[in-house]
Amino acid sequence: MRDKPDTLTDRLRNLMRTPLDRAGLALARLGVHPDWITAFGLLLVAIASLFLAAGEFLVGGIVLAVSLPLDALDGAVARAIKRTGAFGMVLDSTLDRYADGFIFAALGYYFAVQDRPDMLGLALLALVGSFLVSYIRARADDSNVRVSVTVGLFTRLERVAILLLMTLASGVLESQLPLEIGLLILALGTHLTALQRLHHVYAALKDRGE
Repeated sequence: MRDKPDTLTDRLRNLMRTPLDRAGLALARLGVHPDWITAFGLLLVAIASLFLAAGEFLVGGIVLAVSLPLDALDGAVARAIKRTGAFGMVLDSTLDRYADGFIFAALGYYFAVQDRPDMLGLALLALVGSFLVSYIRARADDSNVRVSVTVGLFTRLERVAILLLMTLASGVLESQLPLEIGLLILALGTHLTALQRLHHVYAALKDRGE
């Protein structure tokens, strides 16, 4: 069995664990439930998506940036209250998929209104690729497969970083070009990552003689 790789997400999580745990403990003492934070994060992404669909990229990017810490803070609160159930993880993953859908749907709508079917197609490709990256990991975690899959160039952290950079850059520069470049990178990168993860599962199962 191959060792689990140390991803950028893992390194960032380890770097921020202490301040996040402190914040999570403070919120837990105030009676804040981690699921509330997860849901509030999705609400902010939905609001950001409305701005993106309207072409307000700077405002949308700022709201999206505000939502990012909540994606890790809910886990810190869950650790603080010593939550042992698996529902929180399922809810978090489910709402992450909703968040991806909101953002790419908003960008797709914007380009459809601009009569840019080429960019609408890239937004749809990036959405499908993002879902595939997450699906392969979830399927590999199944009890019949049991392969940990965190490899790939475009895990969720990298995808969100590109989304944030391209929306803020488009807002500051008042240009669609950063969006176009970002969507092209995501459309290609997510499908490349999906293939990387499939190969990782294949290699891990082959090592086990399956």
